[in-house]
Amino acid sequence: MVRRTRAEMEETRATLLATARKVLSERGYADTSMDDLTAQAGLTRGALYHHFGDKKGLLTAVVEQIDAETDDRLQAISDSAGDPWEGFSSRCRAYLEMALEPEIQRIVLRDARAVLGTASPDSQRHCIVSMQRLIERLMHDGVIAQAEPQVVALLIYGSLVEAAFWIADGEDGNVRLAQSTFALELLLRGLLLRP
Repeated sequence: MVRRTRAEMEETRATLLATARKVLSERGYADTSMDDLTAQAGLTRGALYHHFGDKKGLLTAVVEQIDAETDDRLQAISDSAGDPWEGFSSRCRAYLEMALEPEIQRIVLRDARAVLGTASPDSQRHCIVSMQRLIERLMHDGVIAQAEPQVVALLIYGSLVEAAFWIADGEDGNVRLAQSTFALELLLRGLLLRP
């Protein structure tokens, strides 16, 4: 039996993830076979089983990777804004806009929901905590009304997630995005102390 180095193992895992993202984005979960996926990656089914357990485990890992990248993109939007309120509202709008990106739409918002049922608890918790910190800052600075920050974060996060699913599920995604963005602006404006 050939012993693989840690670097070789990480490379195999990365190759499987990259190939899975491509194939899942193009074909969807139901139409992706493990044999086709591993053949495209130039690896064996045994490698997939070793690293991810099964096809569902691979989907979970792909979703976690996309979620982490999404979080980084949203954080960059918040960090680069001229003021905290603009950063927060831009971040919320960007989240909705991402629902139209083919990879996110197909893998995260359609297939993951159908196969996995929900986002990972760790991913949800991270998003809510990140949003809560922004809300606490806005409350501290007197930009938005005082309320329990965690509850406000939960309500906004839940609204964004459900709107993103709704956008991704329709054939008229751009129309749904425009409607969701308009409703989001109304919702966020209600938080402001001085609209």
